[in-house]
Amino acid sequence: MNGIIILDKPSGRTSHDMVYAIRRLTGIKKVGHTGTLDPMATGVLPVCIGSATKAADMLTLSDKAYTAVLVLGKTTDTQDAQGKVLTECEVSCTKAEIRDAISSFVGEIEQIPPMYSAIKQNGKKLYELARQGIEVERKSRHVTINSIDILKIDGVRVTIDVSCSKGTYIRTLCEDIGKKLGTGAYMETLRRTRTGCFNIEESRTIEELEALK
Repeated sequence: MNGIIILDKPSGRTSHDMVYAIRRLTGIKKVGHTGTLDPMATGVLPVCIGSATKAADMLTLSDKAYTAVLVLGKTTDTQDAQGKVLTECEVSCTKAEIRDAISSFVGEIEQIPPMYSAIKQNGKKLYELARQGIEVERKSRHVTINSIDILKIDGVRVTIDVSCSKGTYIRTLCEDIGKKLGTGAYMETLRRTRTGCFNIEESRTIEELEALK
């Protein structure tokens, strides 16, 4: 069997968990995913099988789209809802100020990768160092935010749709938006809705694939 399965990854499982699940389901060892999703995140995860694994690098390089909820007024050590709260403050900015701050991030921007990421430095993944309480200096890098659509502003919660280049950290984008507003922010939820030409509408859960088998 050769091809690409578009998985709808559930929250609480790693991208490698999904690879193991597909190996078990198909009985094929040559399986690889095309871009890591955080365990807490859900959504589109293309998984290549057999000779299709040759296309994995190309898909990893493609643009992505996400729906995220950011919460204003707090920061955490992981930049998401699973981390320890570091700062808290009242949020008094208007909806217009929130919209202006968010729109200012569209285009080419610089991001400093978070400590809780799979990037390697001196042979060690940053999240492994972070779990030991070690923080190291990281170089900023260029990423491109193609567009940000604001779906809802509900008190301190803001729901956004983001189209972006590979290597963009939506957690970091949320925190940077909070910095711009002077309130701080963290990412509460994340769902990837598109990777390259593959979108959420054509994805399948692992349970649906098991039922098809």
